[in-house]
Amino acid sequence: MCAAPREIARHTVEHTGRLIGSRGTHTAVQETAAESGQWSTGTVGAAAASAWAIISAAGAATLGLQNIATEEPPPGASTSAPNAGSYDGLTFVSHMIAGSVAGTIEHTVMHPVDTIKTRMQALHPPGHSGSMISRSSLREVLRTVVQKDGVAGLYRGVGAVAAGAGPAHALHFAIYEWAKESLGGHREGLHPVETAAAGCAATVVNDALMTPVDSVKQRCQLEGSPYRGVMDAARQMLRHEGIGAFFKSYRTTLVMNVPFTAMHFSVYETAKKLLCHDLDDETLRVQLVAGGLAGGCAAAVTTPLDVVKTRLQTSGATDPAKYEQTAVLPTLRQIVREEGVQALWQGIKPRVLFHIPAAAVCWGTYETMKSVLRGN
Repeated sequence: MCAAPREIARHTVEHTGRLIGSRGTHTAVQETAAESGQWSTGTVGAAAASAWAIISAAGAATLGLQNIATEEPPPGASTSAPNAGSYDGLTFVSHMIAGSVAGTIEHTVMHPVDTIKTRMQALHPPGHSGSMISRSSLREVLRTVVQKDGVAGLYRGVGAVAAGAGPAHALHFAIYEWAKESLGGHREGLHPVETAAAGCAATVVNDALMTPVDSVKQRCQLEGSPYRGVMDAARQMLRHEGIGAFFKSYRTTLVMNVPFTAMHFSVYETAKKLLCHDLDDETLRVQLVAGGLAGGCAAAVTTPLDVVKTRLQTSGATDPAKYEQTAVLPTLRQIVREEGVQALWQGIKPRVLFHIPAAAVCWGTYETMKSVLRGN
């Protein structure tokens, strides 16, 4: 597992740089399968291993953006599988490329805001005085981070999310587009149910990849973090808490992200169609507005679940015995019982402020990359 962050980084660099030119598909898949033996301790591990195999195979076969964008399926090939045919003018691999670029840019650009949100939602580190209410000011938290850790403190853990966001979003968007096509979401008119269902299917795979990365990232973002960096956090978590620490919040993440993604994707697609009369009117401005609206609405509604997720992911670094269960409702009830209902809404301001521009940047980048890959 200690090698996992390095493997994530390797896949990301190969996928978004020259798109893996030095290794063949067979070798990449073999390496991924070998490493998956360390991860496959359950359903989540199997999903993550399968996802890495797909990324490796797709990346090794990808040597040029323009060739991929215009590639046609061979005669007689079935278009029912995710790796065959094209939809919305692009192939499955092309959607992976666009999603990878969009996810990496989104998470790296917005990381400082995410750090502030994590500080507001997490438990106090040992020796910290004050209540959760005293940390509810964005300005105060920002000042504290800069005073104690410098500007670099706002970017602690960015390496983990930069490495993991590319592969995770590659599959997220590619599976979403394929599922939306299969469900009829590309037809004329509004289809919020189809797009919501497609988004839910995509987030299951995305969260299997992002949950371990997010756990490491949030440990590094904590005030007074005991870790020297991303690699040290991963090693310490594995040594002292076992592999389960990386997936401790997976169920909570799914409970949060399934409705989050359903609302996010359906609001985005609906708003985009309402803001323009036809496809020719779909400008970058429309995509940015629709994306920001979708991200803000979804983030506000799911904030209590995000607080539960943050507590579960960071408790090992602050108070390992605090939350003995990893179930959503018992943890949520414990937070309310000990800290009051207001604790469930800690970090809502930075969370919404994060997701409005983050979603706008992500969707704008994704749609722009799709246009580039089409040759427009």
